[in-house]
Amino acid sequence: QVQLVESGGGLVQPGGSLRLSCAASGISFSNYAMGWYRQAPGKQRELVATISNTGSTNYADSVKGRSTISRDNAKNTVYLQMNSLKPEDTAVYYCNAKRFTFSPYWGQGTQVTVSS
Repeated sequence: QVQLVESGGGLVQPGGSLRLSCAASGISFSNYAMGWYRQAPGKQRELVATISNTGSTNYADSVKGRSTISRDNAKNTVYLQMNSLKPEDTAVYYCNAKRFTFSPYWGQGTQVTVSS
């Protein structure tokens, strides 16, 4: 059974930082591209960042320069370090695991709220 479990969300003030984690089980983690997506109330889910199985990264323009995605294959975990957080970063953040053209796996999400 595949599980992606996100953690690390919470309430943070503007300008603050958070590190999200996503622990994967039930998949051969090192063979999967991993990603973070987010969905704000009333909006569609959007890509935040991805990291390939070889470590190549890609970021949405809205978070480029403020966020870093990384992975630890020994721990089956992908991370998203977010700095200089803004109120518009408020959303539920979802972890995603994808291999080739197969349907991706999703986590249950973790809430990030940026507010003073």
